[in-house]
Amino acid sequence: MRHRVKGRKLGRTASHRKATLKALSTALIKEHRIKTTLPKAKELRTFIEPLITIAKVDSTHNRRKAFSALQDKYAVTELFETVGPAAADRPGGYTRVLKLGFRLGDSAEMAVIELVDFNDVAPELKSDKKKRTRRAGRTNKPVSEVEKDKTTKSEKPTDKVEKAEEVASESVDEDIKNESVAEAEATEETAVNQAEKSSTEADSTTLEVEDTEKPDSDK
Repeated sequence: MRHRVKGRKLGRTASHRKATLKALSTALIKEHRIKTTLPKAKELRTFIEPLITIAKVDSTHNRRKAFSALQDKYAVTELFETVGPAAADRPGGYTRVLKLGFRLGDSAEMAVIELVDFNDVAPELKSDKKKRTRRAGRTNKPVSEVEKDKTTKSEKPTDKVEKAEEVASESVDEDIKNESVAEAEATEETAVNQAEKSSTEADSTTLEVEDTEKPDSDK
């Protein structure tokens, strides 16, 4: 019976288990987020959180206690200069364990353990303002025939009347243009005819004058 037996053995001896927790806690302090198996992550949480509580108060005694547990001076400086001040206002619960599923090789349950103060993502605030587009909702996507039929069916009768008025106005404008072009052509034809008539009349008058002058010269 396992009464009063605390912690997980992790399939290791006491010295091996202690070295594993030291290595994992050092990596977590430096990287702020690591991936490991779920039992190791849960055991690491009970090992690292008391050290973060110690790191809230920066003193020589606390640094010596942390160094005796970690045996890494770079990890100790990172713990007291970065992690401890970040968790100063948090009363415990400095880490978070997230399950990832099972590993392919041996089906071990995997998890991510991370420091809460360095991995919090602020939620995105939804803005009530709508984005303005220059095309006012128009898209370049090809429209199928079914959608075209739906749009034509959904059109209001007022829209149809407006379209008919536009078509009628366009046809009236075309008729006016055609009439103006025809009138211009007719005026040009009349001008040409009048010029031809005047030229023929001038020629006839010159011929008559010549005919009248010839008999006088004979006499």
